[in-house]
Amino acid sequence: MPDLRIGERGESVIDYMTEHLGGFFDLLKDILNFGLRSVYDLLTALTPVAMVVVLVVIALLATRRVLLSAGLGLGLLLIQSMDLWPETMQTMASVVVATVVALLVGIPLGIWSAFDPVVRSVLRPVLDLMQTLPVFVYLLPTILFFGVGDAPGLVATIVFSVPPAVRLTQLGINQVDGETVEASVAFGASRGEVLREVQLPLAMPSIMTGVNQVIMLALSMVVVAGLVGGAGLGGVVVNAVQGLQIAASIEGGLAVVVIAIYLDRVTSALGGQGRAEPSWWPRRRAAAPTRTVTAEPVPVA
Repeated sequence: MPDLRIGERGESVIDYMTEHLGGFFDLLKDILNFGLRSVYDLLTALTPVAMVVVLVVIALLATRRVLLSAGLGLGLLLIQSMDLWPETMQTMASVVVATVVALLVGIPLGIWSAFDPVVRSVLRPVLDLMQTLPVFVYLLPTILFFGVGDAPGLVATIVFSVPPAVRLTQLGINQVDGETVEASVAFGASRGEVLREVQLPLAMPSIMTGVNQVIMLALSMVVVAGLVGGAGLGGVVVNAVQGLQIAASIEGGLAVVVIAIYLDRVTSALGGQGRAEPSWWPRRRAAAPTRTVTAEPVPVA
C-alpha cells in the first residue's frame, strides 16, 4: 500500500493554521485567560477559611449529609495547612472554565444528535476520536497555536471533556418514554415545549451524570496542563516530579484527591445520587384537601 504521508499532511495543515489564523487563536487565548482570571478572583475574594465555610455549606445543601460535609471541610482545611490554597483555587478555576465551555458545546450537540440520526452518525466517530486519541497528540498543536501557559492545557482539557456531555445528553433524551412525549403532543404542546417541559426534565439525571463526568475528566487533566506551563496543582506535581521532591508530590496529589472527592460528591448529589433525606431537612407540606360543600336538596311542598 502506498505511503499516504498522513503525518506530513497533518503537519502542513497545522502550519497553515498557525500562520494564517494567528489572530483568531490570540483572541481565543485572551478570552480563556480572562475567564480564568475572573473565576480565580471570585474564588479568592474571601479568606481561605471563609471560602472553606462557603464550600462546606454548598456541600451540605447539595448532599444533606452532615458527616460528609464536615469531612470535606476537613479535607479543604488540610489543603490550606499544606499552603496549597492558591494553587488549588487556580485548579478549581481551570475546572470551572473548562466545564462551562464543555457543557455549552456538549449539551446542545447532544440535543441535536438526539433528534437527527445524520448528526448522530457524524458525531459518533468524532467523539470516539476525542476520547481515544492520546492527549499529547493534540496537546502539541495547541502549544503551537496558543504558546506555553494556561490556554493550551485548558483547550486540551475541553476537547477531552466534551464527549460525556454529548453522549449522556443524547442518551437521556432518547430514553424518555415515547408515550409521554405523544401525550404532551396530543395536549397541544409544540416541539420546543415538549423538549423544554418534558424531555429535558426527564433526562436531567442523565445530563447531570454527564456534568459529573465532564468535571472529573477536566480535573484528571490538571497534571497535563502543568506540563505545558499551566498554573495550579498540576504545576506543583510536575515540578515535584522533575525535582524528585517526594514530599511535594504527595501533598500536591493529596490536594487533587480532596478536590476530586468534593466535586464528585457535590455534583452527584445535585444529580439526585447520594442525596440523603434527613429528618431535620425541611419538607414541603402537603396541600390540605379542599372540602367540597354539597347543597342539600330543597324539600318540595
